Amino acid sequence: MPNKKHATIGCCGIDCGLCPRYYTGGASRCPGCGGENFAQKHPPCSFITCCVKKHSLEACGQCGDFACQKFEKETGERDSFVTHRKVLENGRLIKEAGIDAFFEQQARRMAFLQTALAQYDDGRSKGFLCLAAALLSIGCLEESLALAAQGEPLRGVLARFAEAEGQELRLRK
Repeated sequence: MPNKKHATIGCCGIDCGLCPRYYTGGASRCPGCGGENFAQKHPPCSFITCCVKKHSLEACGQCGDFACQKFEKETGERDSFVTHRKVLENGRLIKEAGIDAFFEQQARRMAFLQTALAQYDDGRSKGFLCLAAALLSIGCLEESLALAAQGEPLRGVLARFAEAEGQELRLRK
């Protein structure tokens, strides 16, 4: 499969660039959906088969049949993989604004995450920071970095924003 233009955006709308495995070194690092060596890292994906191979699209949100039955059975609230929580919302944003505009938005989330990991990760916060990047509004993410730069603990700031936005920054069991 050829590399996608936006390897950090999964066909289904998953936020690969906000996942802890994307920021892991070594053999367990995930290249993102359709990134280099994707086929070696992941089992076959029905979304890629349909979206990329059959329809030559970057993301399902570009398809006239979005959101098809595939979304009912393969995504949703039952999944503990946090970046799946927003696949339908992300697909709708791609459909409305286009893949490039959506990628620009996700690039801001990834910039937050990269800064947070580089400056505020205590060695145990990667998962928490990835959750925040995936679930909180971009405005809250950017404001949280400004408050952290003024000396407030980033984790506490993100927890306050999460509560205000009705988000839970922990994995589901």
